[in-house]
Amino acid sequence: MWKTLAVALPLAVVAYAGGARFGGRPAHKASELMMSELCGDEAPFMAENQAAMHRMMSDMDIAPSGDVDRDFSAMMIPHHRGAIAMAQAELRYGRNESLRRIAQEIIVDQQQEIAVMRLALDQPPPRSTATAVLVRR
Repeated sequence: MWKTLAVALPLAVVAYAGGARFGGRPAHKASELMMSELCGDEAPFMAENQAAMHRMMSDMDIAPSGDVDRDFSAMMIPHHRGAIAMAQAELRYGRNESLRRIAQEIIVDQQQEIAVMRLALDQPPPRSTATAVLVRR
């Protein structure tokens, strides 16, 4: 878990701070104009990441339940799902073997953490926690 946090937190900070590149908006709100300037695998990679971030941010916007543990999980589970979606995009489009390995670890670690959070709240685990490894060659 700490290894994942050590990787994910700096990436989140860079993504947020990188908003200056997108006219002061956070990276997950980059304009359609920027998307049209991308070429090759970068355009579908960015589109998938933007979709994952939008979905994650929307799903994390919860009404407080009065139960801190339930609220924590209700926000962290979509956050982890977003990390999984972004890691899957890296596996589809990325070429750097070190980063692809990290992406695979993120998928496995985040799925396990989602299952643990659900079990801690007496919720059934998702139907499948199997990781479909997406290989690009």
